[in-house]
Amino acid sequence: MKKGNPAKADDPWIHRSAGMKCQTCMWFVAKEGKITLGRCRRHCPTMNGYPVVFPSDWCGDHKLDETKVVV
Repeated sequence: MKKGNPAKADDPWIHRSAGMKCQTCMWFVAKEGKITLGRCRRHCPTMNGYPVVFPSDWCGDHKLDETKVVV
């Protein structure tokens, strides 16, 4: 029997989010201010506006924006 979390060992998506952060997504719009936050504009806004996200967040709707990639 394997030690630890067996689901994690077999998870092919374990590091998939490394290159799919909000900061490199075409739907991410950064907000000005002391704290680095942004808005996800992937889907239409709700009554509360667009969802607030951190640049280090990620989701399954990520679409790479080549102008935001830092090499």
